[in-house]
Amino acid sequence: MKDARIIQKYFELTPQQIKQFEQLGPLYREWNSKINVISRKNIDKLYINHVLHSLGIAKIIEFLPEVEILDAGTGGGFPGIPLAILFPETNFHLVDSIGKKIKVVNAVATELGLKNVVATQSRVENIDKQYDFIVSRAVTKMPDFVKWVSRKIKKKSVHPIKNGILYLKGGDLSEELAPFENAVIYDLNNYFNEAFFDTKKLVYLPLKYHK
Repeated sequence: MKDARIIQKYFELTPQQIKQFEQLGPLYREWNSKINVISRKNIDKLYINHVLHSLGIAKIIEFLPEVEILDAGTGGGFPGIPLAILFPETNFHLVDSIGKKIKVVNAVATELGLKNVVATQSRVENIDKQYDFIVSRAVTKMPDFVKWVSRKIKKKSVHPIKNGILYLKGGDLSEELAPFENAVIYDLNNYFNEAFFDTKKLVYLPLKYHK
């Protein structure tokens, strides 16, 4: 399945959410023809490789209303945009250092009517705010990522798991996760049947609060 029906295979959606997910394909095709935020060969696999992949986070945690989520290095809006559709009462801050990518994110969020998305052009290190969770899709190795975001975690946890990082990545992670004994790895092929997920993982890393 190359279209939005793949999302309904794994998630219960409202009519509004179905409509929003259906809009993603045409929107990203249109924007990708102007500003290349998804590789040309990958745009036909948008729903599995980008949308469903982003929603792997939702198989591990259900974000609560009003909590704050930072998508660090969002690129064209992943995982933040699909998560914002799935959790319309959760606040998402999508950050990327490249202005044209944030332009696409803002346009997509506006077209979808996502009131719970704020997009900012900035380096993650320069964001002066704290969040319940920080999500991302493999923007760098985990030790570097932790340095960027370690002081951006709220003190009080309100979810069943402690505040921290939810990081989508693939391949052998043993070396880069060696310094983090409390990291938990979830194999996404336990949740999704498509071959794309055979090597895909979600890393959960609880982070202590720092002033």
